[in-house]
Parts: sequence; structure tokens; C-alpha cells
Amino acid sequence: MLNLAYPWILLLALLPLLILWRRPARKPVDAPVLPTGHWLSGLPGVSRQGNTTPLWQKILLMVLWILIVVALARPHYVGDQVQLPVTGRDLMLVVDISPSMDEQDMVIQGRSINRLQAVKHVLNDFITRRKGDRLGLILFGSEPYVQAPLTFDLETVRTLMLESGLGMAGRATAIGDAIGLAVKRLRNRPQDQRVVVLLTDGANTAGEISPDKATEIAAAAGVRLYTIGIGAESMVQRGLLGSRRVNPSRDLDEALLTRMAKQTGGQYFRARSLPELSMIYQSIDQLEPIKLEGKYYRPVTDLFYWPAGAAAILGLLWWLGRLIRLRRDRFNAESGGLSRG
Repeated sequence: MLNLAYPWILLLALLPLLILWRRPARKPVDAPVLPTGHWLSGLPGVSRQGNTTPLWQKILLMVLWILIVVALARPHYVGDQVQLPVTGRDLMLVVDISPSMDEQDMVIQGRSINRLQAVKHVLNDFITRRKGDRLGLILFGSEPYVQAPLTFDLETVRTLMLESGLGMAGRATAIGDAIGLAVKRLRNRPQDQRVVVLLTDGANTAGEISPDKATEIAAAAGVRLYTIGIGAESMVQRGLLGSRRVNPSRDLDEALLTRMAKQTGGQYFRARSLPELSMIYQSIDQLEPIKLEGKYYRPVTDLFYWPAGAAAILGLLWWLGRLIRLRRDRFNAESGGLSRG
């Protein structure tokens, strides 16, 4: 379908006619008429034959002006509607930042790091790969906070996650309140796109809503919970009386996290190390492929360069014709002067 971006510009095509209509008519002058180039043609009161613009040049100028006006109107061809298939996910990340996440039982390149650093390391790559996905971020301790609502601005989500600090949300762990807030943020989303990924290293120790009650609310709202329990099962702890092996994840309530995931149609994962945590997020990639509504567009092909190019060619022809005419007149004038002498 042929369209014009600025159709009102076509009115400028009538401008030459308006100028001719408004221009006053020339009064006839009685004067001898001599051929162009005659040696007397330059004298005052002498009219030169052929001093008007040739008809072909007038027509050329008119066509040239119309082409320029058409090019300024920006013609373009709009093709048939094309649908782009879009696949993506709506994921709300709920991350525990209570002080217990400071336990240094994770290892990266032979160096011990705490649990929150491990989460940031894995989520940094996970968020960067979410092309076409919409992510949200909730951080929680004693209370949950929405750091980023569901958005396609993944760079902002990634930055906010990396800038999070231990204890920013309090020193306890309110798992139930965090899930309740996530469900509230997802309730307006299509039912098959309501997904929460919860990551914690402990048990519920605070909050107004119990985790089981929050799970019931999530199940009723059609929100699937994928829960991740992070923390090593064994590590060597050094003290005044020597070293001893302890379980740094003894406070992790795996039974609760498993129950929450099962009741909502999700899944529970156990991350004892950094590689396991990375594998969990890869598994979530495969578990939650959501086909979103496709985007539509119409391919647009600009056509203005055709009349613009034609106008440039005609302008060149008009200029060459005028140049040849001027040189011919000059040659005739010089020839007439020589013959007189």
C-alpha cells in the first residue's frame, strides 16, 4: 500500500500557478525586434528575438518542481502485516539478604565467598541472558522490598541485585511476607506467566504471614513457586580448640521449601555449591518457556529517493540546456560584432 508521510506538502505543487496568477501582466512595448546575437540587440529599446524561455524548459521546470514536492511528501510503501513470534518469561526473583547469607561456604576459583556473593555471581549471568524475558526483584530479610517491578529493563534489575547488601532488609527471615508481596505483584499477569523464584538459606523467623499461608495464596492465584535452598552441607570450622566439621545449613528448612514448591506446581532445588546454583538456574530456563503474544509490524520501504533522483537528473538537464543556450547567445553576439567590424 502506497502512503505519504506528509500528504499536505503536495499543495506546494500549485505554488507556481499561484505565482503566475498573482503576477501582473506585462504591458506591450513598441520596439524593434532583432534576432538574438545581432550586434544591435544590446542597445536600449531594442527587443531580442528568442529572449523568452523555451517551452520545453518551462515544462521541464514544472516537472522538476512536482518531483521535488513529491519527494518532500515522503512516499513509502507499507507491506503486509508480519507477526514476530516472541517467547519469554515473567519471573519474580525473591532473594534472601538476611545476615545469615554472610556465611562463607561457597567457593569460586579456589577462593571462599559468602552466599550472597555467590548468588550475585550466578544471577549476574542469569539476568544478562534473559533476552525477551521480563524480570522483577524482591529483596527480603525481616521485611520484603520491591527493588524492581516486572520490567524488560534487565540492566536495571542486574544493577540493583549487584548493589544489594547484607542486612539491608533486617536481620530476620520473613519468607511468608516475601512470597505474599511477590504474589501481589504478579496477580495482574496472565495466569500461565506467574512464576516466583525464591532463594533463601534459612527458615522463616519473622513476618505477619506464615509461609504455608502464603503458599495457599500463591496456589489460589495460580503462581508457581520455584524454591532454592542455598548453603553447603559440610565445612571445616577453625576454633581455639582446633578444627571441626560443621553443617552450615542446619537452619535451612528444606521440608518447608519442598512443600511450598509442590503445592504450587513448582520445584525445589538444593544449591550446595556455586556450580549447583548455576545448574539450577539453567534448569529453570528449561522449565519455564512461556510463549508471549507476538509483536506485529508492517515492513516499510521508502520511495522518496526515486522522485528525488529524477528531480536531480532533470535539474542537471535544465542547467545544461540553459548553459548551452547562453553560450550560443554569446557566440552569436560575438559573431555579429565581428561581422559589423
